[in-house]
Amino acid sequence: MQRIMTACFLFPFAVCTTAPVQGADFVNLVNGRNLDGWTQRNGTATYRLEGDTVVGKTAEGSPNSFLCTDKLYGDFELNFEVKVDTQLNSGVQIRSQTADGKPDGRVNGPQVEISLDGMAGYVYGESAGGWMTPEDDRKAHQHFKDGDWNAYRVIANGNRIQTWINGEQVSDLTHAERYKSHPKGFIGLQVHGIGAGQGPFEVRWRKLKLRELTK
Repeated sequence: MQRIMTACFLFPFAVCTTAPVQGADFVNLVNGRNLDGWTQRNGTATYRLEGDTVVGKTAEGSPNSFLCTDKLYGDFELNFEVKVDTQLNSGVQIRSQTADGKPDGRVNGPQVEISLDGMAGYVYGESAGGWMTPEDDRKAHQHFKDGDWNAYRVIANGNRIQTWINGEQVSDLTHAERYKSHPKGFIGLQVHGIGAGQGPFEVRWRKLKLRELTK
């Protein structure tokens, strides 16, 4: 897995930084009052707003559910914090679409994994061919903390997607073919489907901020 040289690697007591990426100012994706600007797609999980926190709650027997931005994004830097119940995994869709462009079509596209199995931060192709991060690069790690808030940073720039969790870089992926099919799309907050007799479980997101990048 290719990693960017960071200031904290060169100087252990420095603040962790990466090479600057040109872009606009960060904007809040959640307005703090309601979920205007977002639309739920697929599934019957519920989403609610508690202060600045979006809470997704499972529904027994439901397939995967997604709360998606109405606005589409191509090249961007996305930051957020997430906390998930131990029994649940989740993810954040980026550059995603619905099948045939239909409002109720199957959500598909790159997903940044949220999980406790050591795979958090790797990129999965939701309904789009499986893992985008190659198997040889998916090394189990412990950067994602159970029962705590976890800070994610995602940079999608051209055919390159980079991810960090709690300041540690997890993935640096170049995927030209998938970029051709998903160069732009919505951001989606996933509540994973659960089986009968399970749950309910919850996943929480806060501090969802995005800035679009310039070429």
